[in-house]
Amino acid sequence: EKEAAELGKGSFKYAWVLDKLKAERERGITIDIALWKFETPKYYVTVIDAPGHRDFIKNMITGTSQADWAILIIAAGTGEFEAGISKDGQTREHALLAYTLGVKQLIVAINKMDTTKWSESRFNEIIKETSSFIKKVGYNPKHVPFVPISGFNGDNMIDVSTNCPWYKGWEKETKAKATGKTLLEAIDAIDPPTRPTDKPLRLPLQDVYKIGGIGTVPVGRVETGVIKAGMVVTFAPAGVTTEVKSVEMHHEQLTEGLPGDNVGFNVKNVSVKEIRRGNVAGDSKNDPPKGAESFNAQVIVLNHPGQVGAGYAPVLDCHTAHIACKFSELLEKIDRRTGKSVENSPKFIKSGDAAIVKMVPSKPMCVE
Repeated sequence: EKEAAELGKGSFKYAWVLDKLKAERERGITIDIALWKFETPKYYVTVIDAPGHRDFIKNMITGTSQADWAILIIAAGTGEFEAGISKDGQTREHALLAYTLGVKQLIVAINKMDTTKWSESRFNEIIKETSSFIKKVGYNPKHVPFVPISGFNGDNMIDVSTNCPWYKGWEKETKAKATGKTLLEAIDAIDPPTRPTDKPLRLPLQDVYKIGGIGTVPVGRVETGVIKAGMVVTFAPAGVTTEVKSVEMHHEQLTEGLPGDNVGFNVKNVSVKEIRRGNVAGDSKNDPPKGAESFNAQVIVLNHPGQVGAGYAPVLDCHTAHIACKFSELLEKIDRRTGKSVENSPKFIKSGDAAIVKMVPSKPMCVE
């Protein structure tokens, strides 16, 4: 708190704890995706603090693709809320990315309620607007708790606030109906996703570190399968095969890493130059991952000035890879809600269209 105040970033004070990099600390923005953990009465929670500034959408994609659930933080301040959910706003873009990247459980925290003097009508107005826009994105508002908070003052974060006697609490209807008042209770009401431990190992690398006295340590989240010491892993599309010496999480040795775990693992005789972020590790003896020469993808055009045709080569973010891929052929245009084909081999697609497209990556890439 003291350090932040000295730099004049008082209102950023709690993000400050997570904003570790010096560049971030001086700009007052969350850049990399920080991994932090805390415990609730029910869960161990790993926070992937996804950044809220447009320049950092690539990191937001890496972070979000690793999340089980998301808290969409909405600023209640006059003008601030409207800017976030406007057509070009960050709130809208982040909600859409989260849904598209498979984060299906959402909590909405309506923050800075102290700046609205805890206005019930403002809270209800924001719920109404936000419900309609997350519904368009794909979320069912009935499954989403809406919690009024002040992160700065701690209201409704862990303890029930006395500043909003009108607030009756949140409720959501998923597998069973759940109710509560605080953000902490909403976190504990998340349904843990089923973990595919029986599938072959897939572990997209988020980073590769060289650690003195230990060697090469790739880091990433286990998506499927199990990783353990002694296993011989293959990295695709790099084509490197090696033995895992040890696996750890949060600086503690693990006997095995399971789906959902953010792990670091030490590998034998591999230099940092041979493997990189975006590679995927798998078990060399059980259906190891391979690079793809081409693949067919379902593509939705969200907003693009003009038309998109064969030859277009955008950068694709897939798990942790970030690679330009060419649209080599538009196979069919489909109805984005039902997935049914509406036109074969269209010449172009435009904003709002969905299509099946044959994509060719500009360099080897792992996609399944």
